[in-house]
Amino acid sequence: MTDIDTMLDSLIEREGGYSDDPADLGGETNYGITEEVARQSGYEGSMKSMPVEVAREIYRQKYWIDPNFDKVNTASPDIAEELLDTGVNMGPGIAGKFLQQALNALNSGGAKYPDVTVDGVVGPQTLKTLRTYLDLRNTQGEEVMLKALNCLQGARYIEISETRPQNERFVYGWLKHRIQI
Repeated sequence: MTDIDTMLDSLIEREGGYSDDPADLGGETNYGITEEVARQSGYEGSMKSMPVEVAREIYRQKYWIDPNFDKVNTASPDIAEELLDTGVNMGPGIAGKFLQQALNALNSGGAKYPDVTVDGVVGPQTLKTLRTYLDLRNTQGEEVMLKALNCLQGARYIEISETRPQNERFVYGWLKHRIQI
């Protein structure tokens, strides 16, 4: 099982430090945490001065524990880390939907296991279905799931840039740093 602290170190390195890019709808961020999320999480100080420990705790609670990605980690640390990364960049609900969509697409029309509801909530049924999928497909199945998750994430970046052309300036970096195939 991969340690969450190791995942967070990698995530924070990818996210970088303070940013206030006018083209970014997220506005002011530090370590990838938007001001809105920081305030919702109880941080009241300057975004420029936000300690990395605050970012780590926000990531741990809002993007790991709350969406149950910590429970995915017991079945597959690699899939859990991918969900964490996608959740940080697009929202945990989107990451959960990607997992559910991929599980449904990989179930051979329901022959391997029943479809799960695509609601973005990684609850008991999604976790059970993921374990069933991994038991059936083993290591190769984990690799295929990671490819499916990355494909969905990459397609969403393209869609985002099509609906908001200002985002085109970010797409190259998103694909370079976020998509692993």
